[in-house]
Amino acid sequence: MSDFGNVITAMITPFTADGQVNYPVVEKLAAHLVANGSDTVLVCGTTGESPTLTWEEEHDLFQVVQKAVGSKGKVIAGTGSNSTAEAIEATEKAAKLGLDGTLQVVPYYNKPPQEGLYQHFSAIAKAAPDCPVMLYNIPGRTGTRLSPETVAKLAEIDNIVALKEASGSVDITSQMRLVTPPDFSIYSGDDSLTLPMLSVGGKGVVSVASHFVGNSLREMIQAYQNGDPQTAQKRHIQLFPLFKALFCTTNPIPTKTGLKLQGWQVGPLRLPLCDPTPEQEQHIKEVLQKLNLL
Repeated sequence: MSDFGNVITAMITPFTADGQVNYPVVEKLAAHLVANGSDTVLVCGTTGESPTLTWEEEHDLFQVVQKAVGSKGKVIAGTGSNSTAEAIEATEKAAKLGLDGTLQVVPYYNKPPQEGLYQHFSAIAKAAPDCPVMLYNIPGRTGTRLSPETVAKLAEIDNIVALKEASGSVDITSQMRLVTPPDFSIYSGDDSLTLPMLSVGGKGVVSVASHFVGNSLREMIQAYQNGDPQTAQKRHIQLFPLFKALFCTTNPIPTKTGLKLQGWQVGPLRLPLCDPTPEQEQHIKEVLQKLNLL
């Protein structure tokens, strides 16, 4: 089984002032993340504004991040699509680069039934059998929920090794854990639910807060795993205002805003995403200040 560690950062995509991918800042940020608590960097996920990236940009991003991370961490490529053929093509390209895995989101908009989801993910996995696959359940964005029964069937495929569970329900995580093998990794897709999910068998988190507090998240998870839930709870409560502030509007708007406040040259968002309101920006700033992150 592939081990992506406990903290996977869903990395933002820095742009230049005119909206092009800023590869020098991509390289710098990826290196910073693995030096500050991230075991794995996820490139071209939702946080990376994947809906507005071209396939060529994504392919270049995979290579730049892979080089920047080197042997210090792992790299997962977001190669999912609501077109199975497109997802297979992108996944095959990522596999040829020797990346450590791919993230496969539930197909959005076309709302396939569970059998369609099973066939979609199994076809992708079989197209690149040496490339580990993390499934991504986020019904709030896709309109379709991946059922525990379907996950259980998919977990029987050798290279489907993990799930990013972002339905916002600890009960659903419990159901997923109940029907999957112990070595099938379940990651929280919400920073604020990381600790609760650990208590029902989760392994870690696919995080946006780790752009700012990667080491603290790692400490929280390790404390829980080492039998010190009090320390884990203390850290969770300390970080909770940040977890919520980073979702005060659509992700990744708050995360990019926070990085800008720290001095990172991450550039604008691509439409249809836009800047936060002045009130939202002030809130993000105040939370970062209270945590001594500015």
